[in-house]
Amino acid sequence: MTEAADFVDASLQRESSWLRAEEAEARLGSGLNYYGASVGAVRGTIRDMVRRYRDLGHDDITSLSTELWQVPVFERRLAAVVLLQSRVALLNNTDLTRIEGFVREAQLGELADPLAADVVRPLVAGLEGQARARALVVLDRWAQDPDPWLRRAAGLSRPDAAQPPARRSTTA
Repeated sequence: MTEAADFVDASLQRESSWLRAEEAEARLGSGLNYYGASVGAVRGTIRDMVRRYRDLGHDDITSLSTELWQVPVFERRLAAVVLLQSRVALLNNTDLTRIEGFVREAQLGELADPLAADVVRPLVAGLEGQARARALVVLDRWAQDPDPWLRRAAGLSRPDAAQPPARRSTTA
């Protein structure tokens, strides 16, 4: 594990609560493991990690998001989403392949929706010319995919798409 990923994981585990973990599993299902860290703790951990590791560039951010996502723990995956949200300006259309994999594996609106609405949508909106055209082709492909999560993400990712309804989280 890289130093930054280790920092995130250790921080999330320090912020854990078995009661919140049980509540999250009851609400979201048993497809993932849960530390029981709050959404605020996840956001704060990413904020602290970005301050601590100031020189993270595009490749570092995308690699770290993948490293966090690989372990099937809800809070680690949410941290990957928050990291991408916080550094969306560094992303480009070629990152849609990685994000597509995340959406396919997410199987939860709490992960897939913010990836689409808060990462892909601003990423595509910030692109111009050929890069934007290529990204829109990817979204068109997603819209036709048999995977319902990917189709949903395609709709939420369009730069002119409406915001998804706010979710009330019991882990906050």
